[in-house]
Amino acid sequence: MSQFPEYVDGLPNISGQEQAVAAAMAAGQTKSLSQSPGGVDFGSIRAAAAIALHQHQPLIPAGGGDLQTAAIISNLKHMMDNQGIGDNHNAPVFVWCYKRMGEFIPQLIGEGKSPRVMLEYSGTLLHGLRAMGEDHVIDALKGITQNPEYNWAVEWLGMPWGHAVAPSTPVQDYRLHVQAFQHHFAAIFGLQALERVRGFSPSEMALPNHPDVAYEFVKTLKDCGYQWVLVQEHSVEQVSNGHHPERAHLPHRLVCTNSHGETASILALVKTQGSDTKLVAQMQPWYEAQSLSRWELAGRSVPPLVTQIADGENGGVMMNEFPDKFFEVVRAASGGDVPLMNGSEYIEQLFAAGIKESDLTEIRPVQQGKIWQRMQPGDGPDKLSAVIEALKQEDHQFHMDGGSWTNDLSWVKGYENVLGPMEEASSRFNEQVLKAGIPTNDPRYRNALFHLMSSQTSCYRYWGQGEWTDYGREICRRAKAIVEDMAG
Repeated sequence: MSQFPEYVDGLPNISGQEQAVAAAMAAGQTKSLSQSPGGVDFGSIRAAAAIALHQHQPLIPAGGGDLQTAAIISNLKHMMDNQGIGDNHNAPVFVWCYKRMGEFIPQLIGEGKSPRVMLEYSGTLLHGLRAMGEDHVIDALKGITQNPEYNWAVEWLGMPWGHAVAPSTPVQDYRLHVQAFQHHFAAIFGLQALERVRGFSPSEMALPNHPDVAYEFVKTLKDCGYQWVLVQEHSVEQVSNGHHPERAHLPHRLVCTNSHGETASILALVKTQGSDTKLVAQMQPWYEAQSLSRWELAGRSVPPLVTQIADGENGGVMMNEFPDKFFEVVRAASGGDVPLMNGSEYIEQLFAAGIKESDLTEIRPVQQGKIWQRMQPGDGPDKLSAVIEALKQEDHQFHMDGGSWTNDLSWVKGYENVLGPMEEASSRFNEQVLKAGIPTNDPRYRNALFHLMSSQTSCYRYWGQGEWTDYGREICRRAKAIVEDMAG
C-alpha cells in the first residue's frame, strides 16, 4: 500500500520523499523476482518473447477558452469532451485500453495460464486519468501490481514522468523526470511495488548519442537504481566493429564514455523492428521466438529473448485485435518451450544460469565510433565540439540528435520555437530553484517542477507548428512565471 499520499496540494506527489524512493529502489536490487506460480524452466525452453505496452497522454492548457488562463488538463479529457473532432471518438476506447490488462491478467491466471506483460505509463497519463475521475482504471492496475496472485506476471518499466525525450532534454531536467516518475509511481502503487521496477523505457526509444549527454543518461539511470534499459536496435552500434547488434535477442552492455573520460554502463535489452503497433498487437515477437533455438553465450546454452514495445492504445489493430491475439498466444505459450517472459525475469534467470555482465557484448549509441577515432576520452568538451563540427561538415548524415524508432525524425531540428522557451524555463528552474536549494517538499518547488516537466513532453516537438506548439509555449510561460514568483 502507499506509504505517502498520491496528491499534495492538488498536485501529483512527484517530489519530497526522494530518500524513501531511493531506498525502495535499492531494496529491489537484492530481491528475487522469480516466483513459482508462473515460473519458467529456463534450462529447457528454446526461446522466449517479451512485449511491452507504452501508454501516454500529454497535459495541455485546454480547460477553457483563453489559452493563458485555461486549466491544464489531460489531452484524453480534451478528446473525451470533443468527440466530434478528428479521431477524438477513440477517447472511450483509449480509456478501456489503459485499463484492460487489469482484467486480462487475472482472467488468464484464473485459467491456470502464465501471461506476461511489461507496462509503461507516463506520469502525465496517470495524473490525467485521476483528474478525469477514471479511478476504475487505476484500481484495475493496482490489482495486478499489488496482488501477489497476479503481480508476478506484470512488470512495470520506469520512464521519464512527462514523456521527455533524452537527446533534447537538459540532463538535469531528465534526472528530475526519472525521479518524479518513481516518486509518483510509489505514491500510487506503494513502495513495495516500486521495489519491483528494474527496467527503464526511454520515451520514443530516443537514445542520446552525444557522448556527454549519453553518459549523463546512463549515469542517471544507474544513480536512480535501474538495472537495465530498453534500446532500439538501430540506435546502437557494437563497440568492437561499429555494426548494429548481431545477436539482438541477447542482452548487451550499453557503455557510454564522456569527453572527460568518465564511463557509465548499464544492461540493455534490444528492441527489434520499428514502431509498428501491429507487430505487438498481433504478438509477432512470440511467433518470431518460435523460429529460434538456444544460442551459445560464454560457453553456455541460453534461450534468446525477442523483445518489442508499442503504443498500447493507438491504431485499429491494437484497439480491436490485440485482446483476442493476446489471449490466444498466452494460452498457446503457457507451459510450452517458447514462453512469454518479462525483461527483468529473463535477466535474473540468465545470471542465475551462470552468465555474467562481462560476458555480454558491449554497445554504444550510434555514430560515436566516428568521434572516438578522432579524439581520446579525456580530451575534454571543447575538443569534442570541434570533432562533432568537423564530422558534420564532412558527412551530412552525421548528427548528434540521438537515435529513436523514428529514424527519419530529428528531435531537435525545426523545433527551435519550442526549444527556445523550453530551454529558458529549464535555465530559470536550474538557477532559481535547484541552485537556490529550494527543498523538494516545498509546495512551490512541486508546482514549478510539475509545470516544467509538463512542458517537456515530446508531443510539443513531434507535431512541429500550430496548436501543439502554442500549448508547449504556454506551459513554458507558466513555468517561468512560477519560478520568478519564487525568486521574488
